[in-house]
Amino acid sequence: MVAPSLLSADFARLGEEARAMEAAGADWLHLDVMDFHFVPNLTVGPMVAASLRKETDLPIDAHLMVTDPVALARPFAEAGVDWITFHVEAVADPARAAREIRGMGVKVGVSLKPGTPLEALEPCLGEVGLVLVMGVEPGFGGQAWIPETLEKARGLKERGWGGLVSMDGGVGGANALTLAQGGVDVLVAGSAVFCAPDPAGMVRRLRELGEKGAARRPPGWPRPV
Repeated sequence: MVAPSLLSADFARLGEEARAMEAAGADWLHLDVMDFHFVPNLTVGPMVAASLRKETDLPIDAHLMVTDPVALARPFAEAGVDWITFHVEAVADPARAAREIRGMGVKVGVSLKPGTPLEALEPCLGEVGLVLVMGVEPGFGGQAWIPETLEKARGLKERGWGGLVSMDGGVGGANALTLAQGGVDVLVAGSAVFCAPDPAGMVRRLRELGEKGAARRPPGWPRPV
């Protein structure tokens, strides 16, 4: 699956960019929400999400890189996003946070930074349908992927966890096959897509590589439901 990250899109043409990704066959849109506290950058709020919802039927995942994700989740849920992904580092009780957000009528994901161990997710894995592995330090697009982060995707599959595993940061044509083979179900790609000469062609290329990689996984790994 391919989820173009709108952080690298042209914000003056965001609706047009979203429609182009839908036409290209993207599976969903990844919307990075940053508050200049949890990460050193500031991006968009729920008004932008509500505007995007009018422009595309694609599922939207609001990736909340904020200090209080539960409080901010509700206005994004009301804006019409389909997924809300919060950071495990931002909450004291990730299982409770996941339940509260799910109660707002959206699907829930949890994310972790490169330096956070996979064990930090243990309390909430039964409460979420998506784990978003950060392949770079969150905050800015265009960074180089940290290869060691793939071990977290492998670890989730080896434990038999049946949800979706996503990788965000440094994802592109050079590593998509490796990522998919290593357990990544959803390729979140920003610069690789929107800075490509042919963004639609890159979406199709990433899907092709993702499907090839997934076909090479160990037979005992679970398939996401």
